[in-house]
Amino acid sequence: MKIIHLECSRLAAYVRTQITQFFPTGEDPELGLIDAHLDEALGRLERCIAQVRMWTPGQFDVLHSSQYCIFLYYLSNTIWRREQARSVCSKLFLLNKMLNAIDCFYEIDLPEVFFIGHSVGIVLAKATYGNHLVLYQNSTVGKNHGEAPVLEDGVILYPNTAIIGRCHVRSRSVIAQGVSVISRDTEAGRIAYQGSGGGLVFKAPGHDILSDFFRDA
Repeated sequence: MKIIHLECSRLAAYVRTQITQFFPTGEDPELGLIDAHLDEALGRLERCIAQVRMWTPGQFDVLHSSQYCIFLYYLSNTIWRREQARSVCSKLFLLNKMLNAIDCFYEIDLPEVFFIGHSVGIVLAKATYGNHLVLYQNSTVGKNHGEAPVLEDGVILYPNTAIIGRCHVRSRSVIAQGVSVISRDTEAGRIAYQGSGGGLVFKAPGHDILSDFFRDA
């Protein structure tokens, strides 16, 4: 994969430098795991970028905030899966939070393909996430009394939305801007709007919205 604005050979050092500048905790041998697992993380990122319609397959721009945000998640999650190395994974999580204002813990299993429109204010709990997920600013997925949502494939969360508690968000559900889904289910292939009295109203979309975001959804 071609890396824009930085030589590929410098990417691991670039990330390590960011970490040591923000978190000068002294020598951390776990930082070497960034080099060891970089190729796997980049492979995951390449598969994701290839499916996003508005991005150029085979190219990763380190100065594109959404792409770099996804990269930092994949890197932290890959290292956690392989090594359970909490120190470096925590620093990668915090780096992502500082740079992109996203709360996306390294233990969360996000899908192979997902898209972040704007990362600012996104908060993601340990829930179940299906493939071809779309996230926009200030969208939240959270637990309620220990119950976490289940999101099937193709769920779209527009800005200022929330999915909280024991929810089953069915395939190709679209959560309209400003809507909260709290401890209830959605209808597959429908847009969820806030109805009168705080209930939800489901309407059919005018076209396949998911195809606006992904090549093969």
